[in-house]
This record gives sequence, structure tokens and C-alpha cells, in this order.
Amino acid sequence: MRKILVVALSLLMLVLAAGCGEKVETKPENESAPPDTQTEITPDEQVAAEPSKFLVVYFSRPGDNYEVGVIAKGNTEIVAEMIKDKTGADMFQIMPVTPYPEDYRECTEIAKQEQAENRRPAIGALVDNISQYDTIFLGYPIWWGDFPMAVYTFLENQPELNSKTIIPFCTSAGEYMTGKENNIPEISRGATVREGIGIKGKDCQDHPEQVREKVNAWLTGLGY
Repeated sequence: MRKILVVALSLLMLVLAAGCGEKVETKPENESAPPDTQTEITPDEQVAAEPSKFLVVYFSRPGDNYEVGVIAKGNTEIVAEMIKDKTGADMFQIMPVTPYPEDYRECTEIAKQEQAENRRPAIGALVDNISQYDTIFLGYPIWWGDFPMAVYTFLENQPELNSKTIIPFCTSAGEYMTGKENNIPEISRGATVREGIGIKGKDCQDHPEQVREKVNAWLTGLGY
């Protein structure tokens, strides 16, 4: 009996000695793996989007218009927005200090008188950050075969136009330009002028998607 007790005690000592070896930890079954390491970007570290290199400058007149009646948005403004959609350009509207009358015939008489007297009607503002733009799309309706006089005010007074590329577009009773756009380098003291486009104003109201196709094809041909 004594021998049995000694043997039992010896076995117990061996078991305890084995338990003093290296401890192995096991992960609980319900513990999830650590998430993937991600680098958080703070708002201060985010890079701002590069500003557009294109600017659409336009003069447009809503109200009573030739062939289309009273309109809420001018024909030239519609084309300007199409150019913006295609190129991502910023926009700037030439705004006369004294608005033209909404009545079509009254407006045309004032426009005719301004042209005969070579006036330069005051406009509300010029582009104050134009140095950031390389290319300027210049839009206007054709009035008495010429730019509205407010467009001359812009071209003659806006600084830094001499270093820009200007691309004209216009709206009128037909799909044509008058050739006055060829004078832009002289008026703006040396800007480069590229091929423009003439759009029938009535189509801007009645067939805008057809006009958009023409505008997009023109821009694609210019490389934009």
C-alpha cells in the first residue's frame, strides 16, 4: 500500500512539473480578427480640385425676343450652359448697369442708337481672377450685324485678355457669324482667336438637343 502511495505521489509531481513549462495562449473562438490598417486623410490633407482653365463669358437677354416671343432665359445663355456642360468651364455674365428693355422693338431701337453713337454702356463688373484661365469662350447675340455694345465694354476694359485664347459663339436669326469676331485681337490688345460658331436663336428654344449636338461637335473639333 505504501508503494502504491509513493508511486501516485511521484506521478503527481511529474504532472505539476510539466505544467510549469511554456504557457500557450489560445484565442477565444468569438474574438474577431483586427481590421485592416487604414490611413485616415484629414480635411487639411485633402488636395483641392484643380480650378477650371476655361471661362465662358457671355451677354444674353431674356424677355421678348425675335421669332420666339417672351423667354425666361436668353438664347446665348442656353448655348453658354451647353459649353459649360461639355468643358467644365466657369461662367461669367456681362451685365449692363442699365438693363435693356424687355420689349423687343424698344430694345432694338436702343441697341441701334448705341451702335450709331459708338457708346460703351457701363457693365456691373469685370472678371477679377481672369489670370487663372487659359481659354475664354465669348458669347453674344448679333445686334444690327455687330456685338452688343456692352461686349465692347468688356473687351476694351478687361485686363489680361491679350494673353488669352478667345473662342466666340453667337446667336441670331440664322447660323452665321458676322466677321466682327476677327477684330477681337485688335480690341483686346492681342488675344488669339479660334474658330467660332453661330447658332440660330429660335433653335435654342425649340430644338435644344439638336443645338447641343452641334455645340458638342464644334467643341470636339477644337479639341475640347
